Amino acid sequence: VITVPAYFDDAQRQATKDAARLAGLNVLRLLNEPTAAAIAYGLDNRSLGTFAVFDLGGGTFDISILRLSRGVFEVLATNGDSSLGGDDFDQAIVAHWRHAQGLASTDQRDLRRLLMRAREVKEYLTAHSHAESDLPLSYGQSIKLKLSRAEFHAMTEGLVHRSLQPVKKALRDAKLTVDEIDGVVMVGGATRMPHVQAAVSQLFGRELLNNLDPDKVVALGAAIQANALAGNRSGDDLLLLDVIPLSLGLETMGGLTEKVIPRNSTLPIARAQEFTTYKDGQTAMAIHVVQGERELVKDCRSLARFELRGIPPMVAGAARIQVLFQVDADGLLSVSAREATSGVETRVEVKPSYGLSDEEIAAMLTASFSHARDDAAARALAEERVEAARTIEAVESALRKDGDALLQDNERAEIEGAVSALRQVSETDNHHAIKDAIARLAQTTENFAARRMDRSVSAALRGKTLDELKTT
Repeated sequence: VITVPAYFDDAQRQATKDAARLAGLNVLRLLNEPTAAAIAYGLDNRSLGTFAVFDLGGGTFDISILRLSRGVFEVLATNGDSSLGGDDFDQAIVAHWRHAQGLASTDQRDLRRLLMRAREVKEYLTAHSHAESDLPLSYGQSIKLKLSRAEFHAMTEGLVHRSLQPVKKALRDAKLTVDEIDGVVMVGGATRMPHVQAAVSQLFGRELLNNLDPDKVVALGAAIQANALAGNRSGDDLLLLDVIPLSLGLETMGGLTEKVIPRNSTLPIARAQEFTTYKDGQTAMAIHVVQGERELVKDCRSLARFELRGIPPMVAGAARIQVLFQVDADGLLSVSAREATSGVETRVEVKPSYGLSDEEIAAMLTASFSHARDDAAARALAEERVEAARTIEAVESALRKDGDALLQDNERAEIEGAVSALRQVSETDNHHAIKDAIARLAQTTENFAARRMDRSVSAALRGKTLDELKTT
């Protein structure tokens, strides 16, 4: 179980999972750091509640507002300060000592010694009211350093105040007041400082959850979660979850892969996507289920093929065919296809992970990373070629039906010339040129399309009175 900041987006989470898999780690789950802290305190055993996780580490500060409902933590709001942490408190002590000792310029080695001693004194003042220390400098002189807890609190009051501003913003974003917070969890070594705890406790008006080691509380929560996912906790309510190692999808025109369920989706899962027919009057659709991360089907693993028959004949693009992917907790994939108007349906079942070793999965992931740029270019070219073929077929069909009636000879010749130019350029590897040729053909056929539309509307209205049109 790997913990990540609550504000990580899907791409960052995916990158974390990919890195872990390539490192040979079997990732059971990614867990938000504030959620892990809440689990460490056993808050997941409550039925419901809203909690704040105050995370002040060495270099950054984060505040998260969580809501527990039916055993699931939802992140309501996050905020923080990426330039505020325990190091800033150390720097405040160093600045105080340099001013008190008259150390205007300090050797870098001495500055590092001062910072190390400042950290030691800061930690000492957590449990004591006064600290004294002798520090030898690089040029042989030794200085006596003193600091009281009261002085330390006074000089860092502004830093503590800075930490409370993101808390107020997070509460405002979550549309909550401090009275609606059921508990406050303290995370990060810097939260050991008494005046930080006092300020947070005063803001929320309650005792803080700080009896666990703040440096280890996130790791402890992750360990508890991993222990449960590994099946080491008794209880009938325990749900063991796994993830899909590689994306599942379908082959579309042009030999392209359309991903339906992305890799690392938690099981069980169901995803549906709508497809349509490519040609006029098409009554069947071949469905090819594939697995992998590459953009072209030839670079992915074939899982199953089946056909949906009985599609009512319609113009291309009119049929609505819903393809449903369902993967159960055991990793069994069921793919069903259903046409909306007729209700015809067919399905197939397959085990996606069967026959794949961890090494083969890692190799497929690595290949997707190393060929990402080439795959993107290949997909763009294939998509433009498919669009070119679809456009050419639609224009030629229209010419066969209405070209003689609606076009002059010179107009028809111009359209046929644009079709020929598009057909020729679509055989090249320049997807930009294909896209431009499609646009030129669309511009050339614009008036022809308008005349066809006018003719269809006139035919639909012929012989009808105004009253009949109003009722329809």
